Amino acid sequence: MTTIADFTVTTNGGEKLDLGEKQGKVLLIVNTASKCGFTPQYRGLQSLQDKYAERGFEVLGFPSNQFGAQEPGSNEEIAEFCSLNYDVTFPLMAKVDVNGDDAAPLYKWLREEAKGLMGTTSIKWNFTKFLVNREGQVVKRYPPTTNPGDIADDVEELL
Repeated sequence: MTTIADFTVTTNGGEKLDLGEKQGKVLLIVNTASKCGFTPQYRGLQSLQDKYAERGFEVLGFPSNQFGAQEPGSNEEIAEFCSLNYDVTFPLMAKVDVNGDDAAPLYKWLREEAKGLMGTTSIKWNFTKFLVNREGQVVKRYPPTTNPGDIADDVEELL
């Protein structure tokens, strides 16, 4: 059985990150964008990070430019934007594709593990969220319209 620990991703700073290092944590994996109507959700994501980090929770942000070209910046520009505008301290990864042939392997797996509305697998827009339990299994998928604060009860259950 595949779990989050089977994937390696690239951080915003260009280092490889073995997600096996995150095993034992509850994770919220989110495809993000800096110029989207949902961009203010960074605030709510950071609030979740602040509230639950000490209990073993972490948000992982994966910028993507696949939806309306709403994440045009470099990895460095994205990190700076998130820090200056939303005080983001949770890990940001390098920009990825979340759909299509070039989708990051992690996202191919996430999409299959937690299908969207009517069984679809594709990501519909920025700020689609995946909740992963301590065992590295996907528990739930949330659409972009779900505010991060509305996920708090589900996070609490897994902690």
